[in-house]
Formats: sequence, structure tokens, C-alpha cells
Amino acid sequence: MTLDLSDPLALLAVVGLALGALVLILLVMVVRRAGQSAHMAQIVASQLGGVTQRVQMLSDGQQQLYGGLTSVSEAQAQSQAHLLKLMEARLQQVTEMTNRNLTQSAKVTAASLGELQQRLKTIDKAQDNITKLSGDVLSLQDILSNKQTRGAFGEIQLHDIVSKALPSDSYTLQQTLSNGKRADCLIHLPNPPGPIVIDSKFPLEAYEALRRATTDAEVNDAARMMRIAVRTHIRAIAEKYIIEGETADGALMFLPSEAVYAELHANFGELVREGFNARVWIVSPTTCMATLNTMRAILKDARMREQAGAIRKELSLLYSDVDRLGTRVENLDRHFNQAAKDLSEIKISADKAGRRARRLDNFDFEELAPDAEPALPIKS
Repeated sequence: MTLDLSDPLALLAVVGLALGALVLILLVMVVRRAGQSAHMAQIVASQLGGVTQRVQMLSDGQQQLYGGLTSVSEAQAQSQAHLLKLMEARLQQVTEMTNRNLTQSAKVTAASLGELQQRLKTIDKAQDNITKLSGDVLSLQDILSNKQTRGAFGEIQLHDIVSKALPSDSYTLQQTLSNGKRADCLIHLPNPPGPIVIDSKFPLEAYEALRRATTDAEVNDAARMMRIAVRTHIRAIAEKYIIEGETADGALMFLPSEAVYAELHANFGELVREGFNARVWIVSPTTCMATLNTMRAILKDARMREQAGAIRKELSLLYSDVDRLGTRVENLDRHFNQAAKDLSEIKISADKAGRRARRLDNFDFEELAPDAEPALPIKS
């Protein structure tokens, strides 16, 4: 079948068909698009539901966060209030402690100032004593500058040392010997070695000159004078105070100064050796005390030996007394044994007399037969 497009009807029919086909196509497309839109609407609706849930969760979380923030804020406020109270209490304690410390410090400071004032007074007093002592030292120098007063000073110092080291009955001061010489101190040691003399009159002029010397010439001159003076004094002691059969075979030369003793041993060793050879031993206050302590031990040993005979005699008498006591104890023991035997015999006789008395009391004369053993006589 052919259509004539020049025919209006035919053309209209074609146009109508085309329009119908176009409408149909549009309908089909609309239907398809509607299905797709419904599917997309379902997807969008499901996504909207998830978003709504998330928004709800976010809202719940926001509310929880708000509650937590509120709790934290309240806790923080309480903590701040508690911290403020603690800080106020601590500040009050620190203030009270500071006040107490300040009070104590003030008291201590006041006490320290008082002690300082007392010490200042003591220092002032000590200064006065030092001033007075300086005058006394000058007076002592004046005393030592005189030979006689210097000798008396040495004797006093020697007496003080000897009195501290030895018993009072073991020495004599200013003892006159058989040759008419007077010893400053005589120690009563037993033989051997015998009584020993201590001389305290050492010449200090040469030592003072040596101490004051400034040039070599002055030092040499003072040293020469020192040697001469010491040698002379050693010979004088050996000649006056070593007497055969009366004193010990030696004597002591007492130096009242440790400085002089050190000077002799440091720079004048030959003088010390000469003293040894002459049996004159040089001692200082320190070495003299040590020597006297040795003498004290010797005196103690000698006195113990002197008492040994008396001790032996007393021991012999004590032994006799003990022996006599033993004999008397044996005699007393025999008396006790005899008394015990007598008491036993008296008891036997008393028992027999009692039995006989009981028989007589019962008038039982027929039973008064003799006993198997004779009665023991009663001893007076």
C-alpha cells in the first residue's frame, strides 16, 4: 500500500501516526523515568533515614556531651572551691608558723644579744686581765733578771714538780750534805743507786745573751759563753753533790725552761755528752717529771721489799693460827661426837625407865623381870 504524501489526508494520517508513535515513546520514557525516580526516591528515603538516625545520635551525643560538660564544670567548680579552702588553710598555717618563727627568732635574737653582751663583758674583763698579766710578765722578767730570784724561781718550780710526783717522805728540800753543801732537793732512793741530788740553779745569762744576739759575732760570743757556763755548772754539780758512800753515783741538773733544754740538745750536743761523762744528767720540767715517775716505781718496789720480811712473819703467824684452829676444831668435833653418844645412851635409859614406870603404874609386879641386857649406867 502506497501513501500519497501530497494527499492531505494521507499526510495527516502520517503525521498522526508519527505523533502517536512519539507520544507512545514519550509515555514509555516517562514510565521508565518514573520507575527510576521511584527507585531513586527509595534510595534517597533510606539515606535520609540513616541521616536522620545519625542526626539523632549526634543530638543524643550533644546532650550527653552537654551533661558531661556540666558535670565537669560542677566538679571543677567544687575542686576550685576545695583548692581555695586548702590554700586558705595552708596560708593560715604558713602565716601562723611564720609568726611563731618570727617570735622565736626574736626571742633567740634577744637571747643572743644578751649572750653577746655578756661575752663582751667577759672580753672586757679578759682584756683587763691581759693588761694585768702583761704587767705580771714584766714583773716576772724583772725577777728572772736577778740571779738569786731566778734561782728561787727554779727551786719553786722544782718543788712543785717533785711534790706532785713523789710522796712527801721520799724527798727533802735544802738538805745539807756531809761536805756542808746544801742540795736543792735530795731524793731518798734505796741502795743502789742511793740518794740522788737535783740542782735547780742553772745559769741563764748566757742563754739570754744567745737569744738576744743578732749578728754572727754576737751569736758566736754568746755560744762560747754558753759552753763555758754549762761546763762550769756541770763540774760544780759533780764536785758538790756526788759523794761516794753518801749519795748516788750521779746527779740531776734541772732546767726550768723547755726552750733551754731544746737549745742544748739541738746546738750544744757536746755539753750534753760531757754531762753524761760527768754523771750529771740534764732534765727539763717534762723529762724531770718522767724521771721522778721512774723513781716513784723504784721507791715502791724498795718499800715492798722492806715489807717482805714482815709479810713472811705475818704469814707464818697466820699459818700457826690456822693450824691451831684446825686442832681446836678437831677437839670440838670429838666433843660433839661424845655428846651425841651420851645423848643416845640417855635416850635408851629414858625409854627403859618409861617402860618400868608404866608397869608400876599398872601394878604388874610379876612382869618385872630383868631385861635381856643390863642397863647402861648414866654418866655424870
